[in-house]
Amino acid sequence: MRYFLCLILPPLAVFTTGRIGAFILNLLLTLCFWIPGVIHAILVTNDYYAAKRHRQLVRVMKRSY
Repeated sequence: MRYFLCLILPPLAVFTTGRIGAFILNLLLTLCFWIPGVIHAILVTNDYYAAKRHRQLVRVMKRSY
């Protein structure tokens, strides 16, 4: 769903990740040039999902001890 938002409304996709600084940067990129805003939104969203997977893995590893 967020990847779809990256193509349609890049700042909204970045805003849903909770990163305010990245949101402001993405808003500027999207207003000036739409394509860099989309690329930035995809990178931020990908990083958000990677961090989420990492937190989940750490949580599972803590339970196993």
